[in-house]
Amino acid sequence: MKRRRTRVAAIGAATLIAALTVTSAAFAHANMSPPVAKTGVLQYFTLAVPTEKSNATTTQIQMTVPSGFAIDSYERSPGWKRSVEGHTVTWSGGSVPTEEDSVFHFAATLTGGSKTYTFGVRQTYSDGSVVDWNGAETSNTPSPTIEGVSSLGGGSSSTLAIAALVVGGLALIIAIVSLASGRRSLT
Repeated sequence: MKRRRTRVAAIGAATLIAALTVTSAAFAHANMSPPVAKTGVLQYFTLAVPTEKSNATTTQIQMTVPSGFAIDSYERSPGWKRSVEGHTVTWSGGSVPTEEDSVFHFAATLTGGSKTYTFGVRQTYSDGSVVDWNGAETSNTPSPTIEGVSSLGGGSSSTLAIAALVVGGLALIIAIVSLASGRRSLT
């Protein structure tokens, strides 16, 4: 019985480590959440931008809002000053250290119908270097996106497909480990 508990604990630990590894890799970019949102409804959104550079802090974030994405109001971001000019929102004056995220919340409505809303994000570090999060999905600096759908029960998203593949892969790993550790000698 003790051996079985040890085996179950080892499987659980391996699964947790795999999930954390996949999760950290998937979220090491600037991103918007939720990644899928219903059109025509006022909703709460979050922009998170990681500070990845060593020995520097994030001091400014500039977000270009796509057409068809209407921001209604912003949540206060302590330590940051916000300015809005046209379709550009700039948060400045912050000081977010390495391995932490600059996080901003706001209420908005997707008014442009069912489509992918792509945001331009420009991150400035304390040493003056800049990261433009405006690349393709497969690049090192992909643009944050939101998939607008008319119904949350339908539609498709590459983010949802990735999540499904991760869950399926973890299930496969658990099954293989369980089968391998559950074998008993017939002799």
